[in-house]
Amino acid sequence: MSKAWKRFFGICSVLFLLFAYWQINDPDPECWVPVYLIASITAGFAFFGKFNVNISVIFTFAYLIAAVFFWPENIFSWIGQEWEQKDLSMKTQGMEINREFFGLVVAAVVFALVAIVGRNKRIVESQNKPNGNSTIE
Repeated sequence: MSKAWKRFFGICSVLFLLFAYWQINDPDPECWVPVYLIASITAGFAFFGKFNVNISVIFTFAYLIAAVFFWPENIFSWIGQEWEQKDLSMKTQGMEINREFFGLVVAAVVFALVAIVGRNKRIVESQNKPNGNSTIE
């Protein structure tokens, strides 16, 4: 795994940990703190070169399916509201739903990248592994 991927997964792990912390004040922290902690732990394992491709694929699809339930009604008006207010306070319920949607999508993308990098690492390791069919000459 390259240093760039290692840095990327390390940064993602810390960011998701911060997201989990910020969710403590959310109206439903029992739902969102674990969502971001799982993402943080997965990215943290990837940072240390430990990949579980199957679990990452499952989390990718689970988070994408969950995101469908938070599909924003009007993304562009939400983005406009966020730019206008210039702070992170939640003014409307729609803002909360949109933020939850994008949080799930970002986490799903990171899970997918963990799966891809982990699979590539597994392929490289299997190609470098001696096959045991050597003959003595």
